[in-house]
Amino acid sequence: MKNNLLSEKLVYTGDTRTPTHLHLVRYTPDEVHEYTADSLPPIEPQFSEKGMIWLQVHGLKETETVRQVCDRFGIDFLVMQDILNADHPTKVEEHERYMLVVAKFFRGGEEMQVCLVQGADFVLSFIESESPLFDDIPQAIRNNVLKFRSRPSDYLLSVLLNSITANYATLISKLDGDLDDLETGLLSTTDCRDTGGQIQELRHRYLQLKQAALPLRDQYAKLLHSDSALLHKNVRPFFNDVNDHLQYVVQQIDLCRETLSSLVDLYISNNDLRMNAIMKRLTIVSTIFIPLTFLVGVWGMNFRRMPELEWEYGYPAAWAAILFIGAVVYLIFRKKEWR
Repeated sequence: MKNNLLSEKLVYTGDTRTPTHLHLVRYTPDEVHEYTADSLPPIEPQFSEKGMIWLQVHGLKETETVRQVCDRFGIDFLVMQDILNADHPTKVEEHERYMLVVAKFFRGGEEMQVCLVQGADFVLSFIESESPLFDDIPQAIRNNVLKFRSRPSDYLLSVLLNSITANYATLISKLDGDLDDLETGLLSTTDCRDTGGQIQELRHRYLQLKQAALPLRDQYAKLLHSDSALLHKNVRPFFNDVNDHLQYVVQQIDLCRETLSSLVDLYISNNDLRMNAIMKRLTIVSTIFIPLTFLVGVWGMNFRRMPELEWEYGYPAAWAAILFIGAVVYLIFRKKEWR
């Protein structure tokens, strides 16, 4: 990692090549306007119009566009660097004129970063690529759900945060279901040849969720206890509701950790049982052949005076003895139910 305090150049550190484009939603209690553009100038006149502004920036490849957007809304240079740093840790940061939230979310199993900047009359969201994370929010604004268009910008911030938390909740629910299915499979069979890989895959998903949700839970307390004028008292219940959802997700993550630990123990136990079953079969086979090996060894000795060697029916009698003894030992084990 280079020292970002020694450079004035903005560099996007991710590997997503989505072309940068903007989606603007400007709304008042009475109307909603939506615009899309590939750069800032075509939609910049809308910023001087009356209403609340929600500007979505998809794709961070064009760093100059990101700089223009941030400069237009008075975002500090260091915050610009944080936005373009795809591996930035989750954080909540309070500035004089805006609040910053850096969080992670998941799209198709891939972890992505979202940055939210909330000011007095605007909210900016920066996402590395196209994502359905916030797709249902424009419709809610159009329908004025819960008097959406009459509320301040921090309400929009709480809704965006709730979408991120819902993303976690969906994935943790899917993970919990997969863990239950795997547990059922482990309890019904001792054949674990494919189970080890499944456990490792589920463990990887669990760790991803944990690394995304736990830091956000810890940082979220800054929003709950902030005295910033940007966070209004009448919107606090919505932030508390998001916190409840986040706490639920963290609790489910803890339960998944315990379930994973139990599954690993069950997997090891099943492997031991499978190994014991294999060893039992080998022991039975060995026990059947031990007396037969003894007989063959005796008759294979090169003594001159062995009556059986001169007997006309010695060879058939030897086979009869071998088959009889083998069958008796087999029946004894079967009668004892192979114990």
